[in-house]
Amino acid sequence: MNDERDSIAAIIAEIQKVIRGKELQVRLSLAAFLAGGHVLIEDLPGVGKTTLAKTFARVLGLRYGRIQFTSDLLPSDILGVNYFDAKQSAFVFKKGPLFSQFLLADEINRATPKTQSALLEAMEEIQVSVEGKAMPLERPFFVMATKNPFEEVGTFELPGSQLDRFLISFSLGYPDREAERAILSDRKARIDEVVAPVAPDVCSQLIVAAEGVRFSDALLDYLQNVVAFTRESGLYRVPLSTRGAMALARMTRSWALLEGRDYAIPADVRQVLPYVCAHRLVRREGKQDPRKISDEIFAAVPADE
Repeated sequence: MNDERDSIAAIIAEIQKVIRGKELQVRLSLAAFLAGGHVLIEDLPGVGKTTLAKTFARVLGLRYGRIQFTSDLLPSDILGVNYFDAKQSAFVFKKGPLFSQFLLADEINRATPKTQSALLEAMEEIQVSVEGKAMPLERPFFVMATKNPFEEVGTFELPGSQLDRFLISFSLGYPDREAERAILSDRKARIDEVVAPVAPDVCSQLIVAAEGVRFSDALLDYLQNVVAFTRESGLYRVPLSTRGAMALARMTRSWALLEGRDYAIPADVRQVLPYVCAHRLVRREGKQDPRKISDEIFAAVPADE
């Protein structure tokens, strides 16, 4: 575990050269990547969402692509299009920006649900289908999407099927005073001049290590009890689905790895649950607060430490 611990520490340290005062969000993003999932960030413009994505892609050495979602964006603008090449006298497929390893889906809820759905197959199966032909995407494939608050003009609510494809969601928020002072003091520099990518095989090694984190029978019981509570308590109009339960298990494994262990404990579940549930659980009544929701779940579902 020492090699994995050192690699994780090095990745986080590089990202924090640019992203100041947001260690939790950096760690959550890294855990989601190692778990093979995708991240949804909902926040106001100007708090560093795009900078986080660019820095993350640079440090992990992933080929970066960006899509600016707008109301007139079409699925073909994301996937690509077949066109007739006169020189070859044949139709040729021109790949869209989706064909990258790290995709920033910027302001995803400014596009219509039809266009948003162009990401569904890619996020779930790491492939796209164009005119009946399936084309695999390069692995690893990671989507970091940003979402404007729904109250803003010109936004569309993300359908449940799209939300459920994201492993976790969180907000960045404003930096604290010390972090913001450091940001203000920095001279403007390109991200690729500030941070260095890790060795090419580091990501694959960490992904394998995350998959190998062990669950005890007691922890599996705890996970199932948490999921069952969301379905049986009557508090939630939309409880955790089986995909949601799998997301919780995957994030728990990755978080345990980030904590330097090859086995998971209930504390790992408690740490990641609010971010797995934030976009999945919908209360029947009362304010939708992910942290309060997780607190009421843990109060009702005890764990054997």
